Amino acid sequence: MVAFVDKTMVCRECGANFVFTAGEQEFYKTKGLLHEPARCQTCRASRRRNAAQGDAPRTMYPAVCADCGATTEVPFEPTQGRPVYCKECFEAHRRTG
Repeated sequence: MVAFVDKTMVCRECGANFVFTAGEQEFYKTKGLLHEPARCQTCRASRRRNAAQGDAPRTMYPAVCADCGATTEVPFEPTQGRPVYCKECFEAHRRTG
């Protein structure tokens, strides 16, 4: 049985000191995580938020909905011969399967 002790570490992102608690160390061990965190809690949360949102804004392409004829924008370049739907029609198709 390993006794864990709180460790003070330096965030590689912002340079702030943060504590890697004994409880967190035990959690890492039970999950099989081999590397200690290199970032503080704030920087880790910020990275997760940015990754979820994507770092760069998406390129949107103009399109005409194949069902209702409305002008819309989609996050992919429409291909000739394949239908493109506005948000409402896409959701309707999705619900009906």
